[in-house]
Amino acid sequence: MRLLILLGLMSFDLFRAGAAVAAPAMDPRGLWFVEDKSAQIEIESCNGVLWGVVAWERSPGRDTQNPNPALRGRPTLGMPILLGMRPAASSGAGGSEGIWRGHIYNARDGSTYEANIKPVDADTLHLEGCVLGGLFCGGQNWARVKTPTNPPKSAAEVCAVAGRVRGY
Repeated sequence: MRLLILLGLMSFDLFRAGAAVAAPAMDPRGLWFVEDKSAQIEIESCNGVLWGVVAWERSPGRDTQNPNPALRGRPTLGMPILLGMRPAASSGAGGSEGIWRGHIYNARDGSTYEANIKPVDADTLHLEGCVLGGLFCGGQNWARVKTPTNPPKSAAEVCAVAGRVRGY
């Protein structure tokens, strides 16, 4: 009987030790190519909240569809598109570990959508945008930029841009 209790305690300790050394969630910060490689987005943490700013574009664009007349026509380069991404509350075993929830701005249609991002591996970030409270969602994978086209923005630069956005 003592042997069974001892084996049980040992297996519990091994399980607990394994859980303590589990790999941490991958870091979504850094420079990412959007799926079609037409732009690079710099993602940084600003006081624990992730923001993503357009750091490079293959073709310069303008925010022509923005519903705010004061912002309509601004260059898309340097514009924040990932807005106020916060860690999702974990729902237990395999729940929302590593998922960040917030919003994404789409300059092509001038709309802001609910969104989440989750690192798939060290070089892949899955982004999903949703409408109608998550009823309809679409997603894409972004690839980590290995060789930046331009020098990456610093966290301070990304956070300065984020600081000008209201409501997130």
